[in-house]
Amino acid sequence: MAHTHAIEPYKQQLKLTPLQREVLVGILLGDAQLETQNRGRTYRLKIEQGATHAAYVQHLYQVFQEWVLTPPQQKANGNWWFQTVSHGAFRFYAHQFYQDGRKRVPPLLHRWLKPRSIAYWFMDDGSLKDPKARAVLFNTQGFQREEVERLAQLLSEQFELEAYLRRQAEGYQIVIPGRNLTRFLELVEPYLIPEMRYKLPATARTQLPKR
Repeated sequence: MAHTHAIEPYKQQLKLTPLQREVLVGILLGDAQLETQNRGRTYRLKIEQGATHAAYVQHLYQVFQEWVLTPPQQKANGNWWFQTVSHGAFRFYAHQFYQDGRKRVPPLLHRWLKPRSIAYWFMDDGSLKDPKARAVLFNTQGFQREEVERLAQLLSEQFELEAYLRRQAEGYQIVIPGRNLTRFLELVEPYLIPEMRYKLPATARTQLPKR
């Protein structure tokens, strides 16, 4: 891949796998970004996380490795990041997840959201409601209230997860109450990497992933 002239033919044979598509949906609900440099003909996926999530960035790099020319690097501020090549395969997702330059919850998300997607969304943008509680959160403050309501409804109807909104100064979070923790773990645990299990309530951290 060192020779620039070899990159275009290489890119032409790239195709998103079903696994990559499920992960992509989850991380786009989180912090991942799609960027274009040619007015929307092609897009590249950009991943950036804080220093404490270096192992997670490395894991995402492994997931999308054939799409990436340069392995993850650390910025001066400590963040770890990488980006994929620009490719038409990401255009569909850009059209779904962005409107007028703003990230949104896709109207057709119910068709693509899978347990693996939820797990990656949680690793990307989830947290504990309280260190002593069994409830978990999705930090959805970047979305409009009606979009967050739709997400909560989707979790409830499609995945049997009780979910309610919690108002914050900068927007709304989704709360999965502690009484739903077992159901939540059934969905996401097979896909969580060890380094991100700290986001789970203490009672759930010791359970081994069902790999």
